[in-house]
Amino acid sequence: MAPHCDTMDGPVVTAAELALEMENINYVLPYVKKDLERELKDAFDKTIVVRELSGDAAEVADYWFFETAVRLHMTGKGKSYTGIKHSGLNQSSVINKAEEAIETGDKSELEEFLMDFIGEAFERRFETAMYKKEYELNNIDAARDYVDSMLEFVLFVNKLYMHVENANKSNDND
Repeated sequence: MAPHCDTMDGPVVTAAELALEMENINYVLPYVKKDLERELKDAFDKTIVVRELSGDAAEVADYWFFETAVRLHMTGKGKSYTGIKHSGLNQSSVINKAEEAIETGDKSELEEFLMDFIGEAFERRFETAMYKKEYELNNIDAARDYVDSMLEFVLFVNKLYMHVENANKSNDND
């Protein structure tokens, strides 16, 4: 789940806006688990009716529909719903690049960004550990400094590996 699924400019609200604009629930339905779709469809039908009453009624109904869509999406992902957050929250360059890659079908910029980012973090930790590796045996402070940097490098690599491995296993179980 993208970290901004509960924001006004996130993919769930964007899809909900399009669903209302086109009067077709299928734009937002994929964001909600099948066992929760009836509630979203009911909310959609009510929202479409209320939107016809007035501009103010449409604004309130739309926001209620957005909240319903986001709440059901979060529930389906096993996350708690704490309200819709404002636009721009949790937006990072990697999220923007990931969404752009999906939109354009070109992953090259995202892939280069990720490989550079991971490579720099890897290289920095490795170089620090290697620099500190050559210490005087009787200099315990230097030895501890090396051990800290060596462990930071090893743990970084392990966490990165485990995160990717767990994500792969999670996708295999979907």
